Amino acid sequence: MIMTGNTALLLDLYELTMAQVYFCHKRNTWSTFDLFARQLPAQRSFLIAAGLEDILAYIRGLRFTPESIRYLKSLGLFSRDFLRYLAGFRFTGDIWAMSEGTAFFPQEPVVRVTAPIMEAQMVEGFLLNTINLQTMIASKAARVVLAAQGRPVYDFSLRRTHGADASIKVARSSYIAGVRGTSNVLAGKLYGMGLSGTMAHSFVMAFPGELEAFRAYADVFGSSTILLVDTYDVSEGIRNAIRAAHELEARGIRLSGIRIDSGDLTGISFRARRALDAAGLAYVKIIGTGNLDEFGIRRIIDCKAPIDSFGVGTHMGTSSDAPVLDVIYKMSEVTDKRRNFIPVMKFSKGKVTLPGRKQVYRRMDRPGRFVKDILALEKEKIQGMPLLVPVVKKGVVSYRVPGLEVSRRFAAESLARLPARLKRIDRPGPYPVEMSPGLKSLRAKLTRAVHSRQ
Repeated sequence: MIMTGNTALLLDLYELTMAQVYFCHKRNTWSTFDLFARQLPAQRSFLIAAGLEDILAYIRGLRFTPESIRYLKSLGLFSRDFLRYLAGFRFTGDIWAMSEGTAFFPQEPVVRVTAPIMEAQMVEGFLLNTINLQTMIASKAARVVLAAQGRPVYDFSLRRTHGADASIKVARSSYIAGVRGTSNVLAGKLYGMGLSGTMAHSFVMAFPGELEAFRAYADVFGSSTILLVDTYDVSEGIRNAIRAAHELEARGIRLSGIRIDSGDLTGISFRARRALDAAGLAYVKIIGTGNLDEFGIRRIIDCKAPIDSFGVGTHMGTSSDAPVLDVIYKMSEVTDKRRNFIPVMKFSKGKVTLPGRKQVYRRMDRPGRFVKDILALEKEKIQGMPLLVPVVKKGVVSYRVPGLEVSRRFAAESLARLPARLKRIDRPGPYPVEMSPGLKSLRAKLTRAVHSRQ
């Protein structure tokens, strides 16, 4: 993370005020909270889990520094005893989570926290913030990658993401979802991702003429040169790129590619491909950029345009059509005075939750395609692959985070196993998520109990 300040303070004020009341009245109470998406954004049929690595790093380092305690004291809201408790705060609970790259669906806990209620409440803000951004971006990037049908996609979103820290997480989440690399140099350094970049229009404009700009760049970068051909007249830009390519050939070097960033990408790419091939430059690749998303890429692919790869920025880096996920963090059980866990559920209109400590089981057919998920109580015996795995045990991170490449391959496998109807860019089909008999029975029992008290 590149944020500044103590991350223990990255929480909503009411999480601390509630914690102080718990400290006074329910210090020994434990609870379980589920973090899940209430519903899917428009045009989405699945989500891709991302953000677990940051959650585990946060849990490891979760401490209230002396400076943080002094600030909280200055607010005049918290007692000396509670501040003393915070000064020695350590997370001591258990966390279960889905592995990064897992495809999941509404109502399924992607993170489950069982801990003293004060602790479970105080981690809420960070967990929601992390899962919201990174899962949102991974899910959007997965759609872009699916639309490209095997053509490489690169993250060009740094200048449009919502803050410096977001740009790093966007690059990582996109990479998990299948994006080939990023223009973000810091993300490349932090995560070992491949970097991609060409030149700006301003670079071309800095020289007396376009050809001079192309020659200067090619002189320095040789076979890795990609020339931006639409600063002025795109037809002339293609001709100048061909001249620069032939000059490189005379030195025994091959031009890597040209980039088209504006106008009718499909039509221009056909013209460029014909001109390059006629000039004996069939090896030169064409890169398309400029306000692309999965819909624009699909139209280009449908027209069989000869664009070899795509750079995608704004729309993927902000998930512009669905810039927020409806992720929530809700209690599903709490201990009574005898420290027995009692299932609870919320009955607010349109916001009903499911009770009890739960697991998600996935069933697959013989070829390994996903068939349906079953949301069940943890102690039920259900056929299928459990998706929630233990990642924190008694406050200690017990899960070894896979390398980024492993998570990326896992996400690719998840996408490959999704039914074809879920991978449509528009009007995707539904995926069945069923409740187990035990969960249905528990929900009905609690519902009857609440109605009987009214």
